[in-house]
Amino acid sequence: MRELQAITIVEDRTASSRCDEGFLTLERLRLRNEYSDGSVSEPYACDLVSRRGIDAVVAVLYEVDGERRPRVLLRESPRPPVYLRRRKRFVHPDRGEYLTLKELVAGIVEADQDAPGDPGKQHRAAVEAHEEAGLELPDDAFTVIGDETFASPGTGDEKLFFCAAEAPLASARQGHGDGSTMEEFGRIHLMELGEAITACRTGAIPDMKTEVGLLRLADHIGYLPQLGCFADELPAHLEARVDGLGVRARRPGSAS
Repeated sequence: MRELQAITIVEDRTASSRCDEGFLTLERLRLRNEYSDGSVSEPYACDLVSRRGIDAVVAVLYEVDGERRPRVLLRESPRPPVYLRRRKRFVHPDRGEYLTLKELVAGIVEADQDAPGDPGKQHRAAVEAHEEAGLELPDDAFTVIGDETFASPGTGDEKLFFCAAEAPLASARQGHGDGSTMEEFGRIHLMELGEAITACRTGAIPDMKTEVGLLRLADHIGYLPQLGCFADELPAHLEARVDGLGVRARRPGSAS
């Protein structure tokens, strides 16, 4: 199998490119706050990074085996922006080179998938599951877990939605991606859910959307990663307490 060894810069077009063109666009704005008493703030600078589609859907693909051990699917692929951190100096140096990252399957909500309501999100999740993991799943296999969250509200307007689906992970394979060079290299990994959550917290999987998606999945299926069991395996009085925290005490595969 061909291995990825490095990512090199062939051309730096920063100085010759406009900030309103390219995959990412940059708006350089001056803003002013308006207050309820009629006063206003001094104007201040604000840069806004955006892109086509803006929002994204994270597809949390999982299965639970006969011994009730939940596994999740992660995709390893290059992430040039974090790999190229090596050109800069930081107060806290990076521990790794970040040539590739393991992440949950995710993709941009395309312009033709912006219909209101959950079905549009579920359709995008199904498309990404096929493109990135080779899994054919119907839209209604996906359940929206939790509500919207912003990825980095201090610099960008990207919003994330999370959808989960039980899937036959053993049949997953490296999908064809979206046809771009950035997605021509990748690997599929299957990890136990608790192990994957631990990897996020220790920095072995340094991706925030993946950690959020895994924790939401645990709540969705009623799994307690700290204890390594499902909520319905607890004594009744404890099961009721975790149910009050939003953890669903139900067996995987039961009706949502």
